[in-house]
Amino acid sequence: MIELGGNIKLENFEDMDPIKMIVVKKVTGNYAKKISEKSPFQELKVKLTQDQEFQIEVTLTRDNNETKAEHKDKNLFYALDNALNKILQS
Repeated sequence: MIELGGNIKLENFEDMDPIKMIVVKKVTGNYAKKISEKSPFQELKVKLTQDQEFQIEVTLTRDNNETKAEHKDKNLFYALDNALNKILQS
C-alpha cells in the first residue's frame, strides 16, 4: 500500500509504471483537495483491481461513515477519474 500524506492510501499500485504513477498521484491528490474543501475526511482509499480492464474502488471515510464508488474501464485514468468524481459528487 502506498500512502500519500497521512489520509490518502493507494492499494495495489505498487507495480505500476513510474510515469503512470505520477499521473495517478496527481489526479488523486487533486480530487482529495476538492473533496476536503467540501468537508474534511479521515481517509480516502483507492484500490486497483486489474484483469482485462482496470477497476477502481474508492472508499471515503468521513465522520466514521464510509462512502464507496467504483468504475471499470480499459483506460486506467478514465476509471480513476470517474470513480473519484462519483465520490466528489456524493
